[in-house]
Amino acid sequence: MSKSSSSLKGYVGTYTKGDSVGIYSFTLNTEIPEIKDVQVAAELGNPTYLTISQDNQYLYSVIKEGDKGGVAAYSISDQGELHLLNSQLTEGASPCHVSVDNEKNYVVTANYHKGTVELYPVNKENGSVSPASSTVQHEGFGPNKDRQEKPHVHYSGFTPDEKYIAVIDLGIDKLITYANNDGVLEEVSSLSVHPGSGPRHLEFHPNGKYAYLMTELSSEVIVLSYDSEKGSFKDIQYISTIPADFTANNQGSAIHVTADGQFVYVSNRGHNSIAVFSVDKESGKLTFIEHTSTEGDWPRDFVLDPSERFVVASNQESGNLVLYTRDAATGKLTLVQSDIAVPYPVCVKFLK
Repeated sequence: MSKSSSSLKGYVGTYTKGDSVGIYSFTLNTEIPEIKDVQVAAELGNPTYLTISQDNQYLYSVIKEGDKGGVAAYSISDQGELHLLNSQLTEGASPCHVSVDNEKNYVVTANYHKGTVELYPVNKENGSVSPASSTVQHEGFGPNKDRQEKPHVHYSGFTPDEKYIAVIDLGIDKLITYANNDGVLEEVSSLSVHPGSGPRHLEFHPNGKYAYLMTELSSEVIVLSYDSEKGSFKDIQYISTIPADFTANNQGSAIHVTADGQFVYVSNRGHNSIAVFSVDKESGKLTFIEHTSTEGDWPRDFVLDPSERFVVASNQESGNLVLYTRDAATGKLTLVQSDIAVPYPVCVKFLK
């Protein structure tokens, strides 16, 4: 997309209930700074999670349509408009997470309700998605009878070298690594984390040696060492994302790592905050810095803009986006704007 250096295009995936009708777009003016021009970018059911190809050509979204769910593919125009290419749907609940590799060969989804991982080949000519070439069904359960009665796959994403796909299952407290063998997923490694922690989302350190896993049920970041040859992980630290004296309901949600590898940010639903951690460059371990209020209820996700000078958070239940500036030296956030209305926002992504 052609854009001025002071204007960035973003997209918001939502739950389509209440006033929400699908994916919304917005513009971040980095000079003022200010978020404006919120508008409907695409009408579809429950596009709760989005991903954008590395070259900004395509956007892939989870989708619900009647009793079916799957993934939808869109092309992105030079003006940032979305144009539907196609969708692939199967019976049952829709996925909750979607990723695409850098070469746009495959899209992978995680299905919370089904407990499955699905791999979709991408049409190289136009970016559309073909029917799933591989589906893996997880088995098992965890100690939390309300939330871990069966597998709940919450994340599926490519490792930094894209040799493997890392999959997180909240229901069985596992991080499982798969190889993609010509469109077929094959398990190569598995890590069990603390029982009942409910792992949710993962991000790698830019050096590829460490990864950071956000738990939903125990509100912790699990620091992991990563063996890129074997595709295996080892847990080396558990650190809480909420104050020790906070006893109300909290569910950990999103996690993001800065490009310089110096800071990790996570969002807390219930405590309604973003927690900031510094990274020890030798060990990869974290030290807590501060909590910042999300100025709303149930921050489902947040994103750093491409320059990483700004952070945008999405409060699902209060229906607002929140803009912060970020101090690159300290990692701390400063509130700029909190009244950006988007109904039931979940996921936020920027064009790169």
